[in-house]
Amino acid sequence: MGFPRQVNVQAAPAVLGDFCDSNPRATVNAGQGALVAGPNGVSVGFFAWVNPADGRSVNNYGSGLPDGFVHRDQQAIITAYLADDTLTMSPGFPITLFNAGGFWARNDGSSTSAKGQAAYVNNSTGQVQFGSNWTGASVTGSIAQDVVTGSISGTTLTVTAVTTGQLNVGETISGTGVTSGTQILSQLTGTAGGVGTYQLSAAQTVASTTITGSYGLMTVTAVASGTLAVGDGISGSGVTTGNSIIALGTGTGGTGTYVVGIGQTVASETITVAAGVQMPNWNAASVGAPGELVKITTWPVVPY
Repeated sequence: MGFPRQVNVQAAPAVLGDFCDSNPRATVNAGQGALVAGPNGVSVGFFAWVNPADGRSVNNYGSGLPDGFVHRDQQAIITAYLADDTLTMSPGFPITLFNAGGFWARNDGSSTSAKGQAAYVNNSTGQVQFGSNWTGASVTGSIAQDVVTGSISGTTLTVTAVTTGQLNVGETISGTGVTSGTQILSQLTGTAGGVGTYQLSAAQTVASTTITGSYGLMTVTAVASGTLAVGDGISGSGVTTGNSIIALGTGTGGTGTYVVGIGQTVASETITVAAGVQMPNWNAASVGAPGELVKITTWPVVPY
């Protein structure tokens, strides 16, 4: 531990992610082998989402409402050399998500919380602010359905041409003779997302045909305001309700391509990007300035 560099007049009320009361709590039910921290690890004291592609890995980003809150249970391991502490769970570690109860969260917004204010979660980080939603973005872009030409032998899909979009791991494919529910597990050879071979979840034999993926590719040509990130919801004329960014393509927040969870065809237009979502049952139960810990709870808050 390094030499102390500051003195606090008042001790911190808790550690990020601690329980803040003794009210009843509820956890997310999980199947065998689930839930586990995703490939980037999971931060304690933030909200998190279960990856719909595998139903077991958990990340601090996702579309729509998060699945639960990550409680501090000393489940993280210090892996950084000479580090004093950590609140990051290593990839593959078992994890429990809470969808009800009372916890200490950090106010990562720009204004002081008030008792009873609704909690808003950032879809790209799992962070919380109160009273207003996170600032999103306004962009000009189009969406193309993932469509390729390919054949299947056993569990190997061979793509010979790409019509629109790009294929992605976790994507469900369909087409003449393709077994319903078949998913792409990995890419074996070829150009990323394009011509090449892919490992599938179900063995079958399919002659060369048009194959459609469940995802789409959004191409952003201009950004009027804000930045884009994985988990952000998108809306616009013709954009399917609930569509969102699930992975980065060539874009890293500005112009470029982004993988969206619902494949569709949308001509170039103004697309609104929402960076956060209001939690319907979670509210602030204490006052906290930006950067301070705040009690959040699913239980009724007495405003005094």
